[in-house]
Amino acid sequence: MGYTITRDAIRATVAEVLAEPSSAAAEPVRGAMAGSLVPHRIEGMAASVLAPDYQRIVSVLESEAGREGMRCQQLAVALGLQVVPAKVEGLRSKAKRLVERGWALQVRPGVFTALTLPAKSHATCAVPYRDSATCWS
Repeated sequence: MGYTITRDAIRATVAEVLAEPSSAAAEPVRGAMAGSLVPHRIEGMAASVLAPDYQRIVSVLESEAGREGMRCQQLAVALGLQVVPAKVEGLRSKAKRLVERGWALQVRPGVFTALTLPAKSHATCAVPYRDSATCWS
């Protein structure tokens, strides 16, 4: 009761597959999902493309409480998390990833804020924290 597959049948199947339009060539679905990568921010991109955890962090940093910058312990409290080293370090990692990808700023070592600087910050500062003598003296 074995099946015999001929070379012609294989060639026909391969030809059919190659003739079909590739669904992989379609535009990728953009949506936030837990564990997803943080995309590099481009102009006009909304925070809704971020995973829910990252959206919450950005939301807190954009709030009144986050305007002057927040340490990760403060961020943990604002997010309703336990202030234990594991949670704080996890937040620090996520906050740094947001900075690297253009979603947030690190205004001083360990202090994070939303992408838009508060009104009383130095208007001439083009680079956040990296040049502290120029920007945050």
